[in-house]
Amino acid sequence: MFTPIAGRAVVVTGGTRGIGKGIAAVFAGAGARVLVTGRDEAAARTAADEVGAAGYMAADVSRKADCEKVAAAAAERLGGLDVLCANAGVFPSARLGDLAEDDIDRVLGVNLKGTILTVQACLPLLRASGHGRVILTSSITGPVTGYPGWTHYGASKAGQLGFMRTAAIELARDGITVNAVLPGNIMTEGLAGLGDDYVNGMTAAIPMRRLGTVEEIGHTVLFLATDEAGYITGQTIVVDGGQTLPESPEAVS
Repeated sequence: MFTPIAGRAVVVTGGTRGIGKGIAAVFAGAGARVLVTGRDEAAARTAADEVGAAGYMAADVSRKADCEKVAAAAAERLGGLDVLCANAGVFPSARLGDLAEDDIDRVLGVNLKGTILTVQACLPLLRASGHGRVILTSSITGPVTGYPGWTHYGASKAGQLGFMRTAAIELARDGITVNAVLPGNIMTEGLAGLGDDYVNGMTAAIPMRRLGTVEEIGHTVLFLATDEAGYITGQTIVVDGGQTLPESPEAVS
């Protein structure tokens, strides 16, 4: 039995849809006080209402000032911060030969720079917590696998893990753990938008023969936020239904 996290203060960036919304719902369901952030305030309000979050706000994590506002909101509305779920991310697809500089800047700005800035802004609150937790939403794409059209996305997700390892060392003496969850193909609005052929192809490549759910990612993140996970830091958990295991398509045929 895990120590309850009811009453703990949690921020979920990019919590308006998909995996972020699933993470927020799991924490709220466990009794945590959750602040949901997203670039669109109306979407953040709707998501917060739907998952039972304590609050919401608009924030673009690629901007330092916005990240500082998130930390200030956590202090004001939640009374502090115990768990930071750095989940905000974007994934516009473009082949390397067609990749625009603006797309590179946007993906690295949100996914990688945004992770660093958010953690940096929240450090004083996490230190004061006494059991601070930082959980990054990375991906199997980049750190483990590759997929055409996502060179910039893969680079940003691999970069998150480089940040995580050194941040875990720096923050260990403060009692703050820093870990990452690497989702495989999870059924979200964004993935569904890639079309049936993509979804069916990915499902066929997964030994468990199904896509994951946002709640399954949320429960993995919840575990890393518990007291019982307090000696785990600088680590990754792949949640992909075994997708990265087969040597070839024949292994799952």
